[in-house]
Amino acid sequence: MKRHPDDGVLRRLVDEPTGVTDTDRHHVTTCQICQAGLADARRDAEFAATALSSGDPALNGSVAPAPASAGPDLDAAWQRLIHTGDPARKTRTASRWRRSPFIAGAAVVALLGGATAAAAADWFPIFRTERIAPITVHQADLMAMPDLSTWGDVEIISKPEIHRVPSEAAAEKESDLELPRVGKLPRGVTGDPTWQAGRRISAEFTFRADKIKSPAPPMPAGLDGSKFRLTAGPGAAAVWQSNQGVPSLIVARAVAPTAYSTGVPFATARDYLLSLSGLPEDVAAQLRRFSADGTTLPVHVMPEEMSSAPADVNGVSATVLTSKDGVLSVVVWVQGGVVTAVAGSLSADEVLTVARGLR
Repeated sequence: MKRHPDDGVLRRLVDEPTGVTDTDRHHVTTCQICQAGLADARRDAEFAATALSSGDPALNGSVAPAPASAGPDLDAAWQRLIHTGDPARKTRTASRWRRSPFIAGAAVVALLGGATAAAAADWFPIFRTERIAPITVHQADLMAMPDLSTWGDVEIISKPEIHRVPSEAAAEKESDLELPRVGKLPRGVTGDPTWQAGRRISAEFTFRADKIKSPAPPMPAGLDGSKFRLTAGPGAAAVWQSNQGVPSLIVARAVAPTAYSTGVPFATARDYLLSLSGLPEDVAAQLRRFSADGTTLPVHVMPEEMSSAPADVNGVSATVLTSKDGVLSVVVWVQGGVVTAVAGSLSADEVLTVARGLR
């Protein structure tokens, strides 16, 4: 039976043709099935490149074009990407974020992190990230979870404001983090990177008993009106663009997630949110187990879209995430209170090779 290159190879043929073997390239040029797949990959690339461009009012009338010299505005680009085309895209994307088992099951623990943002006397540290653990949650279970706002009030205090900076030194100065250097670029990734920096993000969640619909378990004493503060960043990244303007490699670093409360213990909030979430008991049990010490960050993985595997990066435990279509791979790990990630239109082996070769 003739072997057809997978979706990841077809996408790389669009983004970085030099990263595709001669055998696969020849097969695609002579195979009608793969030619159709390549056409789909080109359409996907054009959509992503347009949505991630520096500004296109045709996609979103509220976004004005940025000057060519300004570089891509990643905050605005992300908003265009989730708003473009299907009007339901925004709703689905936002719902997935708010329904994340990490957000709901781990008591809205954190988005990213920064230990100095909640130093006021009335805030108590309840969570700090020292490791990451993938939790398998099926898409149907995830999408069936209630919106976080049905349990209380969510307020974004400050946004990350991811933006381009002129140099590596500027990225490190703004984030107060030392970015790792890539020892050797993978095949198909060429040239010099651009540099991005993101400021600290801070959000608060307040439990509201009057928002929770019956039937529901009784709210533990002291939980109504209690607040949880989530802080994130700062962070920085080196980004290698492909021919389509979509990153082929990203090496990023950010301060690890941390969370605080106004006095309610972490386990109390976590267990009550799990009782409301409707998640299967096996998933809830994993979340309780992984987050029991207040140092493990559970990250949901939908098996319909992504697979996960443990790995080792120079003696540090890491998690590898790979999209089912082979288009994207990510390896992420935590060390010394800092999260480092290597991602791109690469295979799992390639991102691991880059990660292990960082200097």
